[in-house]
Amino acid sequence: MPFALPLPLRTERLVLRPWTDDDLAPYAALNADPRVMEHFPSTMTRPESDASAGRIRAALDANGIGFLAVDVPAEDVRFAGFVGLHRPAWASPFRSLTSPPVEIGWRLSRATWGRGIAREAALACLEAAFGELAVSEVVAFTVPRNVRSRRVMEAIGMIHDEAGDFDHPSLAEGHPLRRHVLYRADRTAWLSRVEANVRSGA
Repeated sequence: MPFALPLPLRTERLVLRPWTDDDLAPYAALNADPRVMEHFPSTMTRPESDASAGRIRAALDANGIGFLAVDVPAEDVRFAGFVGLHRPAWASPFRSLTSPPVEIGWRLSRATWGRGIAREAALACLEAAFGELAVSEVVAFTVPRNVRSRRVMEAIGMIHDEAGDFDHPSLAEGHPLRRHVLYRADRTAWLSRVEANVRSGA
């Protein structure tokens, strides 16, 4: 498959890899946590979680990109959640340099929060997207009050496109989570910022 993430992706602390059946139980626990799922329509039952994992695994196999299982080997943590690239199945309500858009997203256990793990994993995915895959643009989105995820988006160099904010087409009109904010990372601009940071020692 010519368009595919070079797996596994490795960072200083993390391994991002394809899923296995052993990931289903910790994924179900994550999806049953009300804090983790605060900005989603609901928590998930075990069958719903297993079905979600099945869709994620199928998308990775079919598309060469997808949400990847995250391990923290130094802490003997296998499956802390997922981070990765994804092509939404629904019709995009915003314009993108890629069609369909390439989204970056994450869902991680509470034990990882506040430790820079989402940022570290997301940066590895952006570097692969703009490097090996030469994707023109990566987007991210969430509900406006999801401050934690928005901080990660900003920390990895994404820019809020206020004009692109949209109503999520998978949620009914009037749903309290329907409105989403849109963040973008353009390959040329993002690589220029990275190069400037390297030169400045940032």
